[in-house]
Amino acid sequence: MIRMLLRVLGHQYSRPMRRTLALMTTTAAVEGLSYALLLPLLRALLGDAPGDAWPWLGAFGSAVGAYAVLRYLSDLSGFRVGTALLRGVYHRLGDHLARLPLGWYGAARVGEVSVLAGQGVLQAMSVIAHLLAPFVSAAVTPLTIVAVILAANWQLGLAALAAVPVVAAIQILTGRSTAAEDAERAAHDREATGRVIEYLRAQPVLRAGGRTAERFRLLDDSLRQVQHASRRSTLSALPGALGLTLTVQAVFTAMLVLGVHLALGGDIGAAELLTILVLAARCADPLLSLADLGGKLRGARGELGRLDAVLRTEPLPQAPDPVQPVGHGVEFDSVTFRHGERTVFDDLSLSVPEGQRLAVVGPSGAGKSTLLHLLARFHDVDAGAVRVGGADVRAIGTADLMAQFAIVFQDVYLFDGTIEDNVRLGRPDATGAEVRAAAAAARLDEVVERLPDGWATEVGEGGARLSGGERQRVSIARALLKNAPIVLLDEVTSALDPVNEAAVHAGIERLMAGRTVLLVAHRMSTVRHADRIVFLDAGRIVEEGGHDELLRRGGRYADFWNLSLAGRPGEISGYRVGDNDTTP
Repeated sequence: MIRMLLRVLGHQYSRPMRRTLALMTTTAAVEGLSYALLLPLLRALLGDAPGDAWPWLGAFGSAVGAYAVLRYLSDLSGFRVGTALLRGVYHRLGDHLARLPLGWYGAARVGEVSVLAGQGVLQAMSVIAHLLAPFVSAAVTPLTIVAVILAANWQLGLAALAAVPVVAAIQILTGRSTAAEDAERAAHDREATGRVIEYLRAQPVLRAGGRTAERFRLLDDSLRQVQHASRRSTLSALPGALGLTLTVQAVFTAMLVLGVHLALGGDIGAAELLTILVLAARCADPLLSLADLGGKLRGARGELGRLDAVLRTEPLPQAPDPVQPVGHGVEFDSVTFRHGERTVFDDLSLSVPEGQRLAVVGPSGAGKSTLLHLLARFHDVDAGAVRVGGADVRAIGTADLMAQFAIVFQDVYLFDGTIEDNVRLGRPDATGAEVRAAAAAARLDEVVERLPDGWATEVGEGGARLSGGERQRVSIARALLKNAPIVLLDEVTSALDPVNEAAVHAGIERLMAGRTVLLVAHRMSTVRHADRIVFLDAGRIVEEGGHDELLRRGGRYADFWNLSLAGRPGEISGYRVGDNDTTP
């Protein structure tokens, strides 16, 4: 476990951890060695000259004082190192998560990482602050005391030493027997956490269905599984706790009987026997605490293992000698990309010259959004190359690559802060005037003016206090402020009301002006003015050309266009319904 802990901490954090561990080990050894002074102390006290015990009593008191100072320093070091490393591990985990491919983040994975980043890291790092010192003391102090007993009387020392392999075997067997149950309980805990979140988010649906008083069966089943798994985990640890208690009691009883036998035979004095029995009794407390510490350590080890597994996940590789893109054109060159067992693209080629607009349309699941993800290097392709400015995105540094893009997605996430804070994410060093100008271009200023707190309005977690259209305006203002040469737009108006759609369209037009644009849209009226339109289906380009040209062909694009008009009878975005009608 210590090796795993050091691996999770990383090289830069392992040195203070090793120092703390060495200090804790020294403290535990000093505690055990201090009890060796009891032997001459009791000999003098029970001998013919009890007054000779005073110097030994002073030495014992000094040893206990030295142990107290070391214990204070080791505990303080444990708390300080634990706090510092907790912050360091959070930073390391955050940096690592930011480098993992987006495809790694499945629905189940997000819940797992949420639990891990919350209570998981805290439980794993609590080993240093709260569990490491007691565990080292429970392991090292009894061994030191056994060595003292061996030096005092080899027969009783061997009897005490016999308990060492038995205690070690019990701990190992208990760990193995409870590993499966602990893992199962942890899995059910994560699932229950996800179900609770699902239950909270599903309240509008449940209430709309008239199920306000009905229990949520999936949540009930999940909590029931947690209860059963917790019971099995507790029962699996019970034999180990009982075995440890019986072993300690049996060894102490054996030493007591053997000691009496040796004392009656004249092989050991009363002072020596009393000292050894006191030392044996002192061993019992830390050994018995191993049962409770073992359970806590196994729980922390499970979280540590999950944290280690995340940190060992290979991130997207970085180029050793990054190159700079020349220009702002983009190209997909014979791209093959697989997601799991599904082949999304197979030998797809596509290019967008600098300053032109490409619209990508097609049915759901065709791979439209994946094109944007590959361009922004959320994933790496399996074959072929994706290029920006003539350079493979894998050869461009991450910061330089992301500086090329202003990205606006359909699902906008805002951080819990003010509207201005979220807009400034596009360019944190922007002036106030630049922020206001970007907001005006995105028509966000209209939203800010009607809010009581204006720019200081708190948007809530994920932007929950704003409407979908308002969040989208913030996202566009952020992209405008970034002023990147390439714009990626993904379904930005598919879920907006007419008023917000008009405002967002105005902002989008300003964002696209003079830039290279890749636009993904379901609403066909948003793609008409693109320089080129690509119809994508099953990961392949079925049709390609301008809007009027594709309508004249009467192919898949024309079918989609007519279907979109049929779904919105009457006048649609300045065009009237008709067979391939393009007349305003």
